[in-house]
Amino acid sequence: MGGIKNFVRYLVVMVGVVLVLGGLGGMKFAQISSLVAYGKAARAAGPPPEVVGTMESKQEIWENRLFSVGTIAPARGVTVSNDAAGVVSAINFESGQRVRHGQVLVDLDNRVERAALASAQAQASLARISAKRARALFEESAVPRAQLDSAESALQSATANVNELQAQIDRKVVRAPFDGRLGIRLINLGQYLNPGTAITDLQSTDANYVDFTLPQQQLKQIAVGMVVRINEGLTGPHAEAAITAIDPTLDPVTRSGRVRAAVKKMDGLSPGMFVNVSVVLPEKRKVTMVAATALVHASFGDSVFVVEQRKDDQGAAITGPDGKPARLARQQFVKTGEARGDFAEVLEGVKPGEEVVAQGAFKLRNGAPVMVNNSVKVEPQLAPRPENR
Repeated sequence: MGGIKNFVRYLVVMVGVVLVLGGLGGMKFAQISSLVAYGKAARAAGPPPEVVGTMESKQEIWENRLFSVGTIAPARGVTVSNDAAGVVSAINFESGQRVRHGQVLVDLDNRVERAALASAQAQASLARISAKRARALFEESAVPRAQLDSAESALQSATANVNELQAQIDRKVVRAPFDGRLGIRLINLGQYLNPGTAITDLQSTDANYVDFTLPQQQLKQIAVGMVVRINEGLTGPHAEAAITAIDPTLDPVTRSGRVRAAVKKMDGLSPGMFVNVSVVLPEKRKVTMVAATALVHASFGDSVFVVEQRKDDQGAAITGPDGKPARLARQQFVKTGEARGDFAEVLEGVKPGEEVVAQGAFKLRNGAPVMVNNSVKVEPQLAPRPENR
């Protein structure tokens, strides 16, 4: 009797264990089945959409321009130097000072020349008196013609000697050859200067030019009087100029020609400054443009992502879980042209009015689902003026 009870007890325990294991197995099977079903549904639904910002490609009228780089050149610029040798006795300017034409900049020691000039002036005064007396006596026939000629010759010689010494003194005074702004002083008081020693630079401030080069193929498109726009970097000063001269000879190495344009206004631009140059041509053209951020650059070519509505195999529009039309990004290879400001010209691949991804294109692939959110975006500009921070 006791053996039967033990058997029943063991049987109940074993049935309980089997039931527990069966319940756990059923639960695990249900979980796995649910995960498999979710995976199949996710595979059917595809990857989650990427959030991107978009813009429509635009058609605008652009000026045709030729681009180059140039250098601001002064209308007149010289290195001021001395004509005669001597010791600096006075410096009458400061570095960076504005000066007028003829203003005295440097005096060289001329005491020896001035002493000789005083002696020569005394001799010239005596010769003048002698010549005057000889004329009077000759009119009274008191002296022969030869004596008068001798007196006149002595006067001319004395006068020439005075003028020569005065010229030597003038050569020891360095003056500004024209109006302008001086550079840094290169001499000191008491310094001995050989002829031609650099004293300072002088640049005219009246007018300035921009010198630049263009390839030989582009030179035939320009003419004297054409408008030239110049700017110093993205945030630097802008100015306009007009072509004044085109060099008829080409550089035999670069096959380019030099062009000079007169700058109308020079605010913020200084001689020697590097500038970007664009020559405005008379013809204009229609262009299709997109934001430069829409371009995806790769070794096999440039592309953009065009946003389109998703469709099934039958061509019917697909809606997302939120009930709105589902959209995808189609990768479109493009041929680009000129870039201006925040825009890039598209020659082939995109038509005006197409919606392209302008923000977040780097994270897309062809056919990727997207969700458009244009609540926060930066408007591209043709002439951006970023703040200098």
